[in-house]
Amino acid sequence: MTTQLEIHEDDIHPLDSVEDVLSANNWTFERMAEDELAVDIMGRSGSYKLLFIWQGEMHALQFCAQLDLQITSNNIKIAREALLELNESLWMGHFDLPAKNTRPAFRHTCLLRGSSPALITELIDDMVDIALAQCERHYPLFTLLASANNINDAALSLAMMETAGES
Repeated sequence: MTTQLEIHEDDIHPLDSVEDVLSANNWTFERMAEDELAVDIMGRSGSYKLLFIWQGEMHALQFCAQLDLQITSNNIKIAREALLELNESLWMGHFDLPAKNTRPAFRHTCLLRGSSPALITELIDDMVDIALAQCERHYPLFTLLASANNINDAALSLAMMETAGES
């Protein structure tokens, strides 16, 4: 007699797949609640807090990669304008500047209804890779906005310029 194990979509929690991706990268994470998970990681340019929040009713996984920089109060307006321009070129996700802490963050939400656990793991891996690439790519802009007192147009244009290669 053989027993067949049935796994239903509702039995697999997407944050379990997030844990698999984070463990594969040797990142130590904290499950703050059943539907929330966070990890602090080091990138090439700075450190990032990655936050994953599962919203079961919508079958949506919200992801946020928050930079370790805080935009100075005198640069908030210019930062918001720069983010508008920056977001126009992004295919996935967007940069946000929350009013409560003024730390730039890259955010993206994935709808996962009907996705297999293997697909969810691949989506999460891609989502993290894309977010970190975008954060690293635009880190010079956020550094300028976090440290400069008076930013002129030339400095802002230079910080937003697309570069080739790595230093």
